[in-house]
Amino acid sequence: MNTYIYLLIFGLLAATGTLLGGWVITGGWAAGRKSIGRMLGLGAGFMLAAVFLEAVPEILELWSGRVVEAMSWVLGGYLLIQFAEHALASHLHFGEEVHAEEVGRPGAAAAAVLGLAIHAFFDGVTIASGLLTNLRLGIMLSLAVLLHKLPEGLTAASIVLSAGRSMQAARRATVWIAGSTFAGIVLVALAEPLVTYTLPLSAGVTLYIAASDLIPEANREGGARVSFYLLLGIGLFYIAHLLLHAATGE
Repeated sequence: MNTYIYLLIFGLLAATGTLLGGWVITGGWAAGRKSIGRMLGLGAGFMLAAVFLEAVPEILELWSGRVVEAMSWVLGGYLLIQFAEHALASHLHFGEEVHAEEVGRPGAAAAAVLGLAIHAFFDGVTIASGLLTNLRLGIMLSLAVLLHKLPEGLTAASIVLSAGRSMQAARRATVWIAGSTFAGIVLVALAEPLVTYTLPLSAGVTLYIAASDLIPEANREGGARVSFYLLLGIGLFYIAHLLLHAATGE
């Protein structure tokens, strides 16, 4: 199958996940809200494994052993999303927003949604960078992205609603964020020769989202369940890795 078909498929799946997350809030699906903490832990485990066990080895191969240069781009991606999140959206956190006083301040909700849109943009960069490098890496990174898309949509919609905006405004926010993912995919597809740089950059962003956004939010539940779902996510990565290895022969 053509690589660009895979880009379209995973782009649509990622956008659908974001929109479904918004529907969890605007549609009043209580069961979906209760499962968010588990999904965050699951997604974080899968993302961490995908970065360290799939992306980093591929990055080092692309950079022909220039470890310091390659890992500098990974570090740059980590710091870039850290700056964007804390400079533009200091109250952003994954999961349902219940602190209306924080997002009720002038511009706070818009800044938080902008922060999520930046996350979503780099999700698109991650999907495209992986698929344009090789199919196995692209599928694994795309799965890592998909696992946190529903919480992303839920977060966006709940922020808008907590700020006192309408259901329609909440849905528009999720559509905007879903579109940001596509924007990241299109940008990398149009600048394919730059994948050598966008892949490590997106790996750093993915690492930040997993370790600094998803895990702290999952930890709010407390107890051994957090570690269980984190390890389950790593286990799912390992199963997917074996299946893809068998299917592709790589």
